[in-house]
Amino acid sequence: MRAVVQRVTRAGVSVEGRVTGAIGRGFMVLLGVQEGDGQADMEYICQKVAGLRVFEDAEGKMNLSLQDIGGSVLMVSQFTLLGDARKGRRPSFIQAARPEEANAWYLRAVEWLREQEIPVETGVFQADMQVELVNDGPVTILLDSRRCF
Repeated sequence: MRAVVQRVTRAGVSVEGRVTGAIGRGFMVLLGVQEGDGQADMEYICQKVAGLRVFEDAEGKMNLSLQDIGGSVLMVSQFTLLGDARKGRRPSFIQAARPEEANAWYLRAVEWLREQEIPVETGVFQADMQVELVNDGPVTILLDSRRCF
């Protein structure tokens, strides 16, 4: 499982001109599910998202987590995070999980974060979405449950 986590002051996602999710301060999370991902992969990503200490404390140091600041998450499923562009110019997506599996893990990740009392807004799985955000910092963190990077 892979995630791109961006610290934001605000973010939103819309489908066909209708807003499906919007947050203030927190994280914009793009989530890609890989073939064979399981509970441990999902928990690794979610624990990192909940606990990443990238928000500034009173001294201006990145020392606070999403939970510390009472932030929110906007989570959008994005299979293209599993794109392999090492050969040629057209990425291969064969490592991405099939849609049914990916959606199930995506929904479990959303629920896991909500169980930690983190407000989570979402996009629409497999929809053509427009995502807007204001990256704060900018701060962007890449996560991979298989620790490829």
